[in-house]
Amino acid sequence: MLTKYELKMPHAVFSGKDALERIVEILTENQVKHLAIFTDKGIEGAGLLELPMARVQKAGVAYTILDDLPAEPSYLEAQKLVDQCKAYGADFIMAVGGGSVQDTAKLASILMTDEYGVKELLDTPGRAKKCVKTLMIPTTAGTGSEATPNAIVAVPEKQLKVGIVNTNMIADYVILDAEMIKKLPRKIAAATGVDALAHAIECWTSNKANPFSDIFSLQALDMILNNIEKACDDPEAMDAKNQMQIASFYAGVAITASGTTAVHALSYPLGGKYHIAHGVSNAILLAPVMRFNEPACRERLAAAYDRCIRGGAATVEDKSAAVIAKLEGIVKHLDIPTSLTEFGVPKEDLEALVASGMEVTRLLVNNMREVTPDDARRIYQEVL
Repeated sequence: MLTKYELKMPHAVFSGKDALERIVEILTENQVKHLAIFTDKGIEGAGLLELPMARVQKAGVAYTILDDLPAEPSYLEAQKLVDQCKAYGADFIMAVGGGSVQDTAKLASILMTDEYGVKELLDTPGRAKKCVKTLMIPTTAGTGSEATPNAIVAVPEKQLKVGIVNTNMIADYVILDAEMIKKLPRKIAAATGVDALAHAIECWTSNKANPFSDIFSLQALDMILNNIEKACDDPEAMDAKNQMQIASFYAGVAITASGTTAVHALSYPLGGKYHIAHGVSNAILLAPVMRFNEPACRERLAAAYDRCIRGGAATVEDKSAAVIAKLEGIVKHLDIPTSLTEFGVPKEDLEALVASGMEVTRLLVNNMREVTPDDARRIYQEVL
């Protein structure tokens, strides 16, 4: 564990019934004149943008909608929206969407300058400073992007996803309103929910785990393990959905204070090269990586069992195994694929996967058990 640690969070977070009503207050107190709204066409097509837009119109501010963003965008596609935001002269940014939408909005908040762009931040992320305040309204539960200083973009020339990390990207305001995820398709709710699950368990078992991250990661893990299936299965389970939204936020805070590990590191090539959804990539690798890590984090997993499952297992070994079995059971219950063959990934690509995965040293150093190329190869082989 770290001996020095810190906690950085959004300025204000609103949740509970009618949390969206806070939009008017936020825009008014910040004297917003030109609002840039980041979203995507899927959000608009599902009618989800209508809920926050009713409050924006009530506030009476001028706005532009920036929605030309694909799933899992490259840094070039993110730059396109950043440029549109700059051209509009936005003095406040609101993001309504999942992780990619929020990440792009966060990048725009630190790139209202012509001195550098997203490409330059791939190598030197710390050079950028906050230029415009942000409000994040997640439509999944989820990526936790509303809490983190991270923006994930695909780098096509490397066939890899890269995380840009800069604390200036932490949101100024966050609204967690369960109405925004009520109509989320089960498939998306499942994939994004398991992403949050991975955040929680990885941060709890990270080399950088510390008293700050532990509070949020363990609470998030407890809430997710005991709500994710109901939240995904029952469209009317609003309490479970609200629990998942809050848990996703907590897991995002844990990322900020600690960091994810080999699950995320080895999943990045799957999104970068094969465009497998981020949450699905993590779901495929979650149990195999945790089984690999188990000898190094057995005590931590047993403690998670005592807090989150509270069953009849007696030994540390049994408790640790039960947590991993629970993770596997959730992925299976939610009908998320557990093999890369379903996505057409050929076995011949194994060595390329290993090479790409081992490049993600930013996260691999967080793993309690060292991951060698041979280890990565065995893990990938398990899911091929």
